[in-house]
Amino acid sequence: MIEIFKHANYDFLGKKWLFIGLSWVLILVGAASVAWRALNKNPGVHSFNLGVDFVGGTLADVKFKGKPDLNRLRAALEQQGIDGHKITLQPVSEQIGQPLKNEVLIRLPNLVGVERQAGQSETAARATTDADIGKQKIRAALETFNNPADVQNKVDLNAIGRDRLKDELVRIDPLNLRAGGATQSADARYTEIANRIIDYRDKERSGLINSVDEIKNLGGIEPQLSQALDQHFFAGAAAVKSAEAVSPQVGADLRNRAIYVTLLACAGMLLFVAFRFKSWGFGIGAIVAVVHDVLITLGIFSILQWEINLTVIAALLTLVGYSMNDTIVIFDRIRETLRIKRRERLEKLANDAINQTLSRTIITSGLTFLTVVALVLFGGEVLKSFSWALFIGIIVGTYSSIYIASPFMLWWEGHRSSPRLAGPGVPATATVGSTTTTAPSAAPSTARAGATRGGKKKGKKTRTVSPVGR
Repeated sequence: MIEIFKHANYDFLGKKWLFIGLSWVLILVGAASVAWRALNKNPGVHSFNLGVDFVGGTLADVKFKGKPDLNRLRAALEQQGIDGHKITLQPVSEQIGQPLKNEVLIRLPNLVGVERQAGQSETAARATTDADIGKQKIRAALETFNNPADVQNKVDLNAIGRDRLKDELVRIDPLNLRAGGATQSADARYTEIANRIIDYRDKERSGLINSVDEIKNLGGIEPQLSQALDQHFFAGAAAVKSAEAVSPQVGADLRNRAIYVTLLACAGMLLFVAFRFKSWGFGIGAIVAVVHDVLITLGIFSILQWEINLTVIAALLTLVGYSMNDTIVIFDRIRETLRIKRRERLEKLANDAINQTLSRTIITSGLTFLTVVALVLFGGEVLKSFSWALFIGIIVGTYSSIYIASPFMLWWEGHRSSPRLAGPGVPATATVGSTTTTAPSAAPSTARAGATRGGKKKGKKTRTVSPVGR
């Protein structure tokens, strides 16, 4: 392995209280943020900015003809009775680090309460929500972007579905197919035309037609349709490419499952480490470091009100494994040295283990950190929460393996068998895991002195051997 620090001999544990104090400050500030926001009566202030995945709502991908005006879009959504604090707008890029496309991801909260305020019953409101009320609100907001001169009782080709387009063509009957009473043949032909137009819009134009003139030149479209298309249809300024809704019940279930998964992972790792090292001190020290990392990361998310969604939970679980792996490497080195240097103090062995694995820690954490920095700089709004969770977690997780896990393990082992942590010269026997060590003792020299004194009293000659000579 490449060694960046050869023969490192830094006193890491001598500075443990500085970092423990820093950790307490970060945890307490985060807890204060959570408590203050929970007690705040402002409806726009929450302990955590939970995403649609956890609180329910609608997520839609909207495409515009030109660069979208986010302020105008937010105002249009607020006119639909939606709280502006709960609206999230995220511009979309072609790829990570590439210029933004004319698309916006719109996240809306659960809108049952909005419909109830509008006069609907709770049952009707919930039924409407399940039927995609959020998509209806978004489409109503997008209509404000259309030019009134283009609308004039026309149908928007960018917002219409296959069945409705077919019905409109049958009603208009621009090809006069129903003149002879051939209703079935008219329905079949107009169904083919509607499918051709919708397929062109969705597959070839990514959900948005710039003008009606594009349809006039399509293959399989009769020229007689041109005048009817101009008179009865127009191409709107924006279109909803996709929309999906998550009910509050599903969101709550996802939130609870995320908590259970995290706790179960910590419990499993605690049992594994305790069994592997045959000491609860190592297992509990590793778990304390993991909980420390999660609490600090969540506290920062509460302070800055970054959105917490399923990708953030995935990042937190990644950090749990990452921090645990780094801690296990240090603990394993401590266990190895315990078998060789049985008369050394455990704190010195822990400090030596940290120094011996320092190059590995810097290389592993450094390379991972560079990757995460790239995500933070070029990931855009879509990956913002995920990348920042990894960014914070790697920094906190690296120093928690040194300054949180190891000191807590030393405290636990010292509390269980305090003489092991005492300096040399104190007679003591202590057990760390399955290893039993005996501290140096002055008893043999005392016995020899007593034997010498006793020999003199009996008048016998006693030969004294110098310790140096031995």
